[in-house]
Amino acid sequence: MADVKTAAARPSATHGSSAGKPKNSSNFLYNLIIVVACIVVGYVTWKFVLGADSNFLDKEKQKATGVFGLMYQGGFVVPILLATLFTLLCFVVERALTIFKSKGKMDAGEFVRKVQYHLANKNIDAAIAECDKQSGSVGNVMRSGLVKYKDMTTNHDLDTEQKVLSIQKEIEEATALELPMLEKNLVFLSTISSCATLLGLFGTVLGMIRSFQSMNTAGAPDAAALAGGISEALINTALGISTSFIAIIAYNFYTTIIDGITYGIDESGFTLTQSFAANYK
Repeated sequence: MADVKTAAARPSATHGSSAGKPKNSSNFLYNLIIVVACIVVGYVTWKFVLGADSNFLDKEKQKATGVFGLMYQGGFVVPILLATLFTLLCFVVERALTIFKSKGKMDAGEFVRKVQYHLANKNIDAAIAECDKQSGSVGNVMRSGLVKYKDMTTNHDLDTEQKVLSIQKEIEEATALELPMLEKNLVFLSTISSCATLLGLFGTVLGMIRSFQSMNTAGAPDAAALAGGISEALINTALGISTSFIAIIAYNFYTTIIDGITYGIDESGFTLTQSFAANYK
């Protein structure tokens, strides 16, 4: 299973609002519905699509005419593997919609440079406008920090160090809200990357048991049963490995993007505190 990279995860905070706070109960119900639906779709696909009469030469469904028929003959593990594959695809799409939206409309490095330019000219409102244009996780965190930054420029009760600490605290709070949504369902990808392989191996073992049983019959071994057992083993192996492969690729791809977003958030926080310390001593 791919190692889980530590990147913070937070819901998308819209300009400091609480709209992005994670709702664990609703999220659990949402995930449960997806998993149950994929199990049903997996079974229906196996029973009525792969097991359609047109995929076989006989009514007993022992002689397959194509790949679908061979997959059906893989046994009861096949619908479980199909359900796992469909679950994986659902969460791959769901994560893509969330993570690519969190990247924003502007590269994080370019965005930070524009904010630095405006802050160097003490144009805080223009810097906030850049955050609205970026409209991603980095922009949301930067905007929260800039609002506090602007407040601190007119605060005469705190010294510079206390003001910087106040800005840092605001950035940390915004970060704590912004990142959890990014990694929220990556656990499904990391789990499937291991479990799919094990499920495929389980189906392979069952197929090999069936093959050896056919060889153990009295007299000449049943060639059809032997071939069926080997087919069952190979189909389950192929499904398990392919599902695991997709899960590992997707997991590593998304965690790499999340690491980039996290780095942009860290850079934005450093930019704000350094700018304030330099311009408002």
